Amino acid sequence: MKKIFILLAIFTVSTFAACSQTSKNGSTNQLVNARKEKFPITKSEEEWKKILSPVAFEVMVKEGTEPPFKNPYHNNHKKGIYVSAATGEPLFSSEDKFDSGTGWPSFTKPLNDKGVIWIKDTSYGMTRDEVVEAKTGLHLGHVFNDGPAPTGLRYCINSAALKFIESK
Repeated sequence: MKKIFILLAIFTVSTFAACSQTSKNGSTNQLVNARKEKFPITKSEEEWKKILSPVAFEVMVKEGTEPPFKNPYHNNHKKGIYVSAATGEPLFSSEDKFDSGTGWPSFTKPLNDKGVIWIKDTSYGMTRDEVVEAKTGLHLGHVFNDGPAPTGLRYCINSAALKFIESK
């Protein structure tokens, strides 16, 4: 029983660390120091609840994180684009998706640098770069500097913040 507890503790810590590493700002994306920026689309929590699924609301509005490996897109290998669950705005392409082993969809870059913004996140005693949708300021995930070439970046994004549109 003790071995199981230790293994479970190690797995939990390593999983959390996979999307909790400190990153460098190596992109042309704007790094915003606070969530005080005004966004073109603003809604109350009640309005977002009407638009988003309960899981998407928890992730995007409440800045939560879905469980690794238990989300719809971490293992999706179909061709297409990933759009915001809140606005339908195109955010990421399957062409830039890779298997990071973290249990969340990972991308080397967004479709358009103007589609997402980085915000300094100092929650949980760490400093990370949070990725938010540029039009709404809603939480998508985090970006780290441990991705593959050509960018060296890993956009670790919650499936709940996305909808997938398959190429025809």
